[in-house]
Amino acid sequence: MSENPGKPNINEAGKSKSNDSEQDLEDAVEGSDEAVQKTIKSVSPSTQRVQRPHSSPPRFVTVEELLETAKGVTNMALAHEIVVNGDFRIKPVELPEDSLEKRVKEIVHKAFWDCLSVQLSEEPPTYDHAIKLVGEIKETLLSFLLPGHTRLRNQITEVLDLDLIKQEAENGALDISKLAEFIIGMMGTLCAPARDEEVRKLKDIKEIVPLFRAIFSVLDLMKVDMANFAVTSIRPHLMQQSVDYERKKFQQLLEKQPNSLDFVTQWLEEAADDLMNQKYKNALPAGGGAAGSGDGPMPNPVAVQNYAYLKLLKWDHLQRPFPETVLMDQARFQELQLQLEQLTILGAVLLVTFSMAAPGISSQADFAEKLKMIVKVLLTDTHLPSFHLKDALTTIGEKVCLEVSSCLALCGLTAFSTEKEAVLKGQIQSVASPDDPIRRIMDSRILIFLEGYLASGHQKPLPTVPGGLGPVQKELEEVAIKFVRLVNYNKMVFSPYYDAILKARTESWRSFLPEAGQGPLHRIRFCCRAL
Repeated sequence: MSENPGKPNINEAGKSKSNDSEQDLEDAVEGSDEAVQKTIKSVSPSTQRVQRPHSSPPRFVTVEELLETAKGVTNMALAHEIVVNGDFRIKPVELPEDSLEKRVKEIVHKAFWDCLSVQLSEEPPTYDHAIKLVGEIKETLLSFLLPGHTRLRNQITEVLDLDLIKQEAENGALDISKLAEFIIGMMGTLCAPARDEEVRKLKDIKEIVPLFRAIFSVLDLMKVDMANFAVTSIRPHLMQQSVDYERKKFQQLLEKQPNSLDFVTQWLEEAADDLMNQKYKNALPAGGGAAGSGDGPMPNPVAVQNYAYLKLLKWDHLQRPFPETVLMDQARFQELQLQLEQLTILGAVLLVTFSMAAPGISSQADFAEKLKMIVKVLLTDTHLPSFHLKDALTTIGEKVCLEVSSCLALCGLTAFSTEKEAVLKGQIQSVASPDDPIRRIMDSRILIFLEGYLASGHQKPLPTVPGGLGPVQKELEEVAIKFVRLVNYNKMVFSPYYDAILKARTESWRSFLPEAGQGPLHRIRFCCRAL
């Protein structure tokens, strides 16, 4: 296996980069760095107004300020979740079993429905509570209507006229069952198809009190459906508003807590240091340094930010605080990190297997896909604390050898010897170690691919999948698209702060240059010593 020296991976994951490629990627990236930067400049306030905060001593705040800040953070997180998470859904509130709140709610509801039952069983019946419920139902049905639903609005207003209903009740002419029938019919007209069965079951309930209880239960579900429909409808229009809203809320938080960018500053400065060290060791890929400035002390700010986001995929979440601006997406970055770890192991196992097997086996698409699915299934529980990678790889080694032997037999090829099987199993088990050379190669190539994917735009050729990653290309592209979308949105919101931090760092470096002596390398060494 030929290797070319490449850029070191994040957290020293590996030092190899392959020139092999499998196939061109589809043009699936939603936005390029250039497009994001143009969008940022068109919607962002001047970065000059964003000051890099310095750590400040703690100050006393009132309870009201704390509550207001907490509310702002909660609203910002909700807006962020709606835009970023395409699967975001509002769910009905379910109180914990045996909780005090649930018991109180049940007691209050039971008392209300018992009171309604007593009123309706009187002679003559009393409809005070029932009319109030009809009024609530009327308002709920009207809230489901769109502006163009004039006929339905008039129909609901006419049939559920509370003044008329009160007069009928006073004169003993109120037919509550007829009203319930109209309500159920209107619910069937307005509900989502998924609620048709619940609405149909309402027609089978004959007693008034259980019927009203069931009606309100279905209406609650319809409210959730309507809210989710509204979220889905407005999501395409929320992007720009959400960017402005999140930046505004974060700025308010920053004014109350001036040290809210400390971890972001450390994160970006570490990325800048890593890139600079690699650049002057000639380890950066072409275009990774400062554009048009071969001896400038700082890499391109865009490259620094991209590299910083890659560092999040190798973050030690247990030992290090997460940068403040990406805190709301910490769980997503952890999920991406786990997926990439699984892909690294999966790719390493497949590479080892196909390297040792006969050349004709790896070219059989059906066998390669079958083997990949087997390994993926056995790695499914990687996220569980009870998962042991060594044990899983032992099982994978046994299963892989069985599948390879079966495929060799079907192809009429020479079967694996006992010694060769033992070597294959041993190499697969070695993948459990993060220092395994094959695993480091896979890890390095995956990160290089993600870096190229992040830096690519529609005006540039998109990166091809490095050699050895062909079997996991589909899964890798899916992760890359999620990663790029997440990064681009975060850039749109917070790039003014990132640019200000990196600009301040650049100016601090340049302040050393007059004293550094002659020559670019000498100046860089001087700045490193000064820092």
